[in-house]
Amino acid sequence: MQFYKGKISIIMPAYNEGRHILSNIRETERTFNDLGVKYEIIVVDDGSNDNTLAEAKRAATAKGNLIVIKNTKNHGKGYSLKNGFRRATGELVLFLDADLELHPGQIRTLYDIMELQEVDVVIGSKRHPDSRLDYPLQRRIVSSVYFFLIKLLFGLPLRDTQTGIKLFKKEVLKKAFPRMLVKRYAYDLELLVIAHHFGYKIGEAPVVLNFKEKMGSLNFGAVYLTWWDTMAIFYRMYILKYYDEKK
Repeated sequence: MQFYKGKISIIMPAYNEGRHILSNIRETERTFNDLGVKYEIIVVDDGSNDNTLAEAKRAATAKGNLIVIKNTKNHGKGYSLKNGFRRATGELVLFLDADLELHPGQIRTLYDIMELQEVDVVIGSKRHPDSRLDYPLQRRIVSSVYFFLIKLLFGLPLRDTQTGIKLFKKEVLKKAFPRMLVKRYAYDLELLVIAHHFGYKIGEAPVVLNFKEKMGSLNFGAVYLTWWDTMAIFYRMYILKYYDEKK
């Protein structure tokens, strides 16, 4: 049964996902076909050095609802999402990690919350009380520390910013993306800070996280760079006033 009468653009950034990108695209197609909604899938290969690009192209069908883009080099997920958005034609835009640790069927929950709460953005939240997670303790601790840092610095009315499934009305991204500078680590935070700064309403949805082995080890280099990006966002927001409307 169709739950949304417009078109949804699904942007899937991918880096070295060659082992399962084909099956994950197929699963996403099955999900949206079952939902009976008009959609397009935009896969952005972020300079992979495996067969991600070739496998993604194998998924192309006669329906023509798959677009595959290749970045010239590995720029980062934030850059990939911006690049994919340039090709998006849907009124709603879904960010979806290519590994499908968060199943695309969860869009139904995100969309219901968007409608019921009359918000412009809905983000999946690992810290939502109804979320179901199998998540390493070490990563839970880091996530909690980062949450309190974000609350302290930005006062966002959110419990999580980093979960990889998010649903936007297209107008939000048209307004926010041109001002977004972070390409890799804290791009989620910058995008949500900008959206909140311009008065867009943001809701949170519970998620079911299908834990995979690659999430087990914590990359402390990435943690440091995320912190660095976060402080840069704070500096742009409150010192430079970079995100303010230009006079």
